[in-house]
Amino acid sequence: MKKATFFIVFVLISTCTFAQVVPPPIPPPPPPGLPIDSGLLFLFVAGIAYGVKKLKK
Repeated sequence: MKKATFFIVFVLISTCTFAQVVPPPIPPPPPPGLPIDSGLLFLFVAGIAYGVKKLKK
């Protein structure tokens, strides 16, 4: 009786340990945003200034 109980408990415990699902890995964080606001504004102003200079010439 003791051996049968030990066997049943052993089988149930081993079945539960193999039934555990491994969670998927955490995805990497998204890349940071690039700060192009001030650079874009500078290029826009420089283009306008260059265009005005060319038109005056």
